[in-house]
Amino acid sequence: MNPCNVAWMKQREIRDYRISLRGIQATMLILLLAAVPVWAGSSIAPKLDIGKGGQCVDDPKFMRKNHMKMIVHQRDETMRQGIRGGKFSLAGCVDCHASKKDNSVLGSNEHFCQGCHEFAAVKIDCFECHSSKRKVIAEVSK
Repeated sequence: MNPCNVAWMKQREIRDYRISLRGIQATMLILLLAAVPVWAGSSIAPKLDIGKGGQCVDDPKFMRKNHMKMIVHQRDETMRQGIRGGKFSLAGCVDCHASKKDNSVLGSNEHFCQGCHEFAAVKIDCFECHSSKRKVIAEVSK
């Protein structure tokens, strides 16, 4: 057999081996990606105590993405123009989303703010100055 043919055949075997190895890698990747939803459960999101819940001030998807921009905008209106209690006030958020157990949005990963920020690996610093607890108004009985 001609030495050139032998070298050519070896190169072809190596190429075929590499192609089959890529196929195996692609198959493993597809299987891995298909298994992620099974590992993650029915949804990939934190389980939160949403407090009062109900109708939010805006679409939940919008709020997940933009709540910080809205809070900062509200802060600017309050600090510079004296406008308090707007649609996106931090106190309004806390009032709706504080846990019914302890009236707070912080305390564990089930609490609304802490749980979501922990899940997203984002530092939450609003409550270094602001209260994380809902204002509880005592009921007057007559």
